[in-house]
Amino acid sequence: MKRIIFIKYGELNTKKGNIKFFIDALFKNINYKLKDCNVIINRNIARTYIELLDDNEQDVISKLQEIFGIHSIVVANRIDTDLDIIKKEALNILKMKNIKTFKVSTKRSFKTFPFNSMEVSRKVGAYLLSNIPNISVDVNEPDYELKIEIRSDYTYLYIDEIKGLGGYPVGIQGKGILMLSGGIDSPVAGFLSAKRGIELECLYFDSPPHTSTEALNKVIKLNKILSKYCHNIKLHVVPFTKLQEEIYKNVDPKYMITIMRRMMFRIAEGFALKEKAHVIITGESIGQVASQTLESMKVINSVVKLPVVRPLSCLDKTEIIDIAKKIGTYETSILPYEDCCTIFVPEHPVIKPKEEKCIDDEKTFDYESLISECIKNIKTIKTEENTNYKNIL
Repeated sequence: MKRIIFIKYGELNTKKGNIKFFIDALFKNINYKLKDCNVIINRNIARTYIELLDDNEQDVISKLQEIFGIHSIVVANRIDTDLDIIKKEALNILKMKNIKTFKVSTKRSFKTFPFNSMEVSRKVGAYLLSNIPNISVDVNEPDYELKIEIRSDYTYLYIDEIKGLGGYPVGIQGKGILMLSGGIDSPVAGFLSAKRGIELECLYFDSPPHTSTEALNKVIKLNKILSKYCHNIKLHVVPFTKLQEEIYKNVDPKYMITIMRRMMFRIAEGFALKEKAHVIITGESIGQVASQTLESMKVINSVVKLPVVRPLSCLDKTEIIDIAKKIGTYETSILPYEDCCTIFVPEHPVIKPKEEKCIDDEKTFDYESLISECIKNIKTIKTEENTNYKNIL
């Protein structure tokens, strides 16, 4: 008997003709995530198998729980495909449990095995009943369900499945630019986008001295947390001070947030095209703030041609916070350091902006040259480096 971890694909199994592409991408991501673990990884169209060479089962499981595309993680006992061996191993597993009821479920992909799935389940169940006192079969709500998978090379026995993140392997959909602020929403939007297979690069708008070094370091930390799920995500820092100050000096205060967002979207699109990204990703939720009403989104969105993905559009704040806590970004997001979206906020920002008014206000200063300057001077932070504002910019 050997303990082995295997991966169930779940949604990936629905891809039919494209399944090899998805599994190859997942296999690549698993190899990257486990590169520092002493394991042997193999895969086929049905499963990915991980053989542990050290006593590091929990460490490997924890890393696998951070990989998109995995439906479930199973720690199984691998044995030779022989009915007597299967019976004895089933007994070894269940006699260690505090058990009153059980169920045996068998899947037999090895069709030349002399017993079908139902026969194996009955024979193993009878053997357990005769060797463990005071137990009974319950097919509806058993204390434990023993699962047996009979394959041509080996048979696998297990009880528990550990839920994976699901979704698609990161990278299969191409690249997206996440507009990452220091708030609660945008990291969650990034997480959900990555779950659908989008490779992330993050764009942060920095406006010193109006925003602080602590605000940037907070975003660096959020970027590193997201990198657990998406490899090492690049964080690109936009020097936004000059452009933001021009908006403050020249624009109707009620329209400052709307026009600032229009400028951010223009910069994000210009950078996305440079990086060959397919979409812009934001943490907007419909109606949450003035710039996220439908009218505001329409006016802001009109300045770009690239698709804008808003994974949180129809989630309320409580739902977003719940996800932030689960993925580990919440405690960092609530640190009290302002980003450039929260400074210069007017008392009464417009909630139904007019595009013509935005265009007229934007004519009062040379925003195009300022946008070009912003894109030209973007600095990139490598997430694996423990760095700060002073030695980056």
